[in-house]
Amino acid sequence: MGHVKDYEPKIEAEVARLAELAGDLSVPVPTCPGWTLAELVTHVGRTHRWAVHVLRNRAQERIWSREVPSGLAEGQSGDAAWLLSGAGELLRTLRETDPEMVVWTWGPDKRASWWPPRMLFELVIHRVDAELALGIDPVVPAATAVDGIEEFLHNLPYAAWVTRPLAELGVEGATIHLHANDADGEWTITQGPAGTIEWARGHAKGDVAVQGPVSELLLMIYGRRSPDALTVYGDRALLDRWLTAAAF
Repeated sequence: MGHVKDYEPKIEAEVARLAELAGDLSVPVPTCPGWTLAELVTHVGRTHRWAVHVLRNRAQERIWSREVPSGLAEGQSGDAAWLLSGAGELLRTLRETDPEMVVWTWGPDKRASWWPPRMLFELVIHRVDAELALGIDPVVPAATAVDGIEEFLHNLPYAAWVTRPLAELGVEGATIHLHANDADGEWTITQGPAGTIEWARGHAKGDVAVQGPVSELLLMIYGRRSPDALTVYGDRALLDRWLTAAAF
């Protein structure tokens, strides 16, 4: 993971891009079934305000984003200006917060430094959702995508909404190998007991292996790209079932 300060310019760039895409908010978002761009923008902006609340109040216990005031009336959706205003607050808060401060997170690290990468990749993936909705081919810079895959794998064992469906697959011990062909990135994911996973960098043989651009590998593990866009070796059915269960 990069240093906290490395995330700020990326968060700023991603939010500017999402705001730019948030013109016609009635456009449906196929990768978030049931949502239009209005729901997407509202979700992202609420997430920023939630992170600000957690950090400013040094929350030590779980608080849900819906419990945090969003500045929107009941049933009202956010727009680009509202999104940018919340992101500005988020960036200010991240700059002013000691990364070592102990604070609640849903991941393995109970420090403020957990939040900047989480906010970045939440933005990256939803910016991709908006681009796909508008028929734009999304691109994630390779270094960001490498970081994004590791952030996803690092947090995955703590995402209870994912570990349950993974446990139900009954594939303990199965291995999935990801191999970027345009960046220094290879990872092996091993399915552990009770839906947990372990992962390691480096070359290995998996029950299924997926090769392709690292940006596409990132979008695949987030369920935004079909493995059809990549090269798959081995147990394709295992990959499909795993990706469905692991969807964030």
